[in-house]
Amino acid sequence: MCQRHLGTLTPARAHFDASDVTSATIVAFYLFDVAEQVDLAALRSAIGGEAAPAPLTRKAAAPSYLQYAVLPVVVEGEALGIGAIEGFHVRVKFFDYGVLSFALTKQTGGDWSELASLSQQYVENEALEQQVERVCRTLMTRFAPAMQGSRPSVLTEDYLVVAVTALDDRMSADALVRQRGAEIASIVRGERQPLSQQEQDEIFKNRLSYLADDLVVPTWNAAFIYDTEAGVQAALEIVEFANSQLLEFRYYDELLDVALGRIYAQLQEHHWWDSLAGRRYLRAAHQLHALFIDVNELTDRTQNALKMVGDIYAARLFHLIAARFGLDRWKASVEEKLKTLNDIYTFAVEQVAISRGHFLELTIILILVLELVLFFMGIMR
Repeated sequence: MCQRHLGTLTPARAHFDASDVTSATIVAFYLFDVAEQVDLAALRSAIGGEAAPAPLTRKAAAPSYLQYAVLPVVVEGEALGIGAIEGFHVRVKFFDYGVLSFALTKQTGGDWSELASLSQQYVENEALEQQVERVCRTLMTRFAPAMQGSRPSVLTEDYLVVAVTALDDRMSADALVRQRGAEIASIVRGERQPLSQQEQDEIFKNRLSYLADDLVVPTWNAAFIYDTEAGVQAALEIVEFANSQLLEFRYYDELLDVALGRIYAQLQEHHWWDSLAGRRYLRAAHQLHALFIDVNELTDRTQNALKMVGDIYAARLFHLIAARFGLDRWKASVEEKLKTLNDIYTFAVEQVAISRGHFLELTIILILVLELVLFFMGIMR
């Protein structure tokens, strides 16, 4: 991935409290499910030298196996003719499983109340999302030859990250939570009113510190990160990947809902000729079999998109964020619907066999009746 240096900002005030922020970054992620698959080789050819593969940044120094099965392609907005959006620098990442991810980045600094105010402004900001979606649709049209199975409509996910990379006096994660827990809780919740101690305790039950002086606090739609620039970059990539997984499983869940509803309606249509020949069940069986194979292939590719072996920090962070997103519940929902799909397919195949047996029996009876008629008419001897 192309690294950007989050240079330390010059403080605007001459004096700071014990933990005022001297360097921070606001990152707003907007992800769109645009196609079944993106041909990354064709995409790189269309974009040119500005398109680069994006390996994951590692935080831990211990040996590990941490990489994408297929490296996504990352491009800075300027290389695609995309200027700043409301003061945010734009970077686009193309995942091979059909997701476009926009990272909007803005550097900031100052006191904690300013960070909380920015969080309130940008968390679930519909106007900003609409601007990014227009850019996304332009890229979908521009790179349509590389988009296989383009979606007629796109699902979206948005996520806000407030990352602090420098305080005027660096402190441990535990000390930061003690001193600034109320402000951090307001940042991740996007609330203007102070949160209760009970809610703050609930938020900080789900936090991760790998070293003594780093901290990640993820929630459903926003996260707070306190780390070095390299550590923030590593965490942001895991956050972005987890959001892409959530988006894909949301799509599969919706796809299966629509497909199952259509199949149920089709199987409830009763026509005597369909029942006799089993055509209704045969059509359903063909559709179910094709859909089952397609969704299984897509979900396997999505789930195996990232390999994490030996990188304790990346694995723990991904599982923490996945838990906050309810990713396992989405996966379980998709798996349950796939099981239902398989059960209906088995039923349809059995009904086809029964219908064909009935048709064969009826054919034999008709032949016997015809022979008897011909015999009594003296035609057959």
